[in-house]
Amino acid sequence: MQCCCKEKDLNRANTLNIDLDKLKPTIEQYKGTRGSLISILQKAQDIYGYLPVEVLNYIAKETGVKPAKVHGVVTFYTQFRLNPVGKYLIMLCQGTACHVNGSKAIEEAIYEELGIKEGETTEDNIFTLNNVACLGCCSLSPVMMINGETYGELTPKKAKEILKEIKNNENKEA
Repeated sequence: MQCCCKEKDLNRANTLNIDLDKLKPTIEQYKGTRGSLISILQKAQDIYGYLPVEVLNYIAKETGVKPAKVHGVVTFYTQFRLNPVGKYLIMLCQGTACHVNGSKAIEEAIYEELGIKEGETTEDNIFTLNNVACLGCCSLSPVMMINGETYGELTPKKAKEILKEIKNNENKEA
């Protein structure tokens, strides 16, 4: 990871249309507060939708936390994203109950319907697929969550129908 203190990093953020000023109130709120890095990163992700490296460098510079530590925290916790996600974030459970009850077949159905695999986003930026260790809905397995809404007792056919319905609603809004 590059040093966060280089002026060219901040200039590069501006060329990518990343408004670092949006993060200043959060940085000020937590300035000097030990153990606030996760809170700052959560707010930054709320603002930008993900955590671009330019934002991580800025947070490191402004908080005095080494860039490697900031990056380490972001890559350790699954709640943080280093890449933009689609409008609909599909979290497909791959926990034991879901795995035993066919989550891999659901993943294949999602691939067939949307053409994306784990960690990918559709070209139109509508869907992103993320496999997760557990959604805590074992009695509904296999299960997926899309933007906070849980869909359980899935079959490949049912998963495709859910995705088609979302796509149809998107086309109506367009």
